[in-house]
Amino acid sequence: MNKIRNGLRRKRAVRPREKNVPSTYDSLWEHELHNGLLQGWKHHTNQISYTIEHTYHPDFVKKVGKKTVLLEAKGRFWDYAEFSKYLWIKKALPKDFELIFLFANPSAPMPNAPRRKDGTKRSHGEWASANGFRWFSEASLPREWVNKKYRDSEDFKKEYFDENKEVE
Repeated sequence: MNKIRNGLRRKRAVRPREKNVPSTYDSLWEHELHNGLLQGWKHHTNQISYTIEHTYHPDFVKKVGKKTVLLEAKGRFWDYAEFSKYLWIKKALPKDFELIFLFANPSAPMPNAPRRKDGTKRSHGEWASANGFRWFSEASLPREWVNKKYRDSEDFKKEYFDENKEVE
């Protein structure tokens, strides 16, 4: 199991590769087995698809029209494994369900994203759009999805629209 230090996960150990392994074999031992003890056996001829079953617990759920909306509140993604799981979840959802992201900061850079020529990195919002997800920030959530009384309050306006507020 990966240990977490200072909020970062330790990188996975690189699997050592044997030298001089004939192509199609994973190791010299496998090659020796096929040419000796298991000579009459077929080698790497079949492919078996498999799925590892997982469960997903959406942060918020609401029926909106004919669809059930799963609203995932994300402060940020930490690594590839975390954001790639949502692609698998999307594929597994029934047609009348939709996974939508609510980002704390949609312009936050994706983890390990390369720098572009202009110096920017791919953002959470860009990742979501590129992968066919709808996404919102707290200020852009559809009016019919939110507590209208709170949305119209001075507290909300100060939090999201105060020009004098310092940006983190």
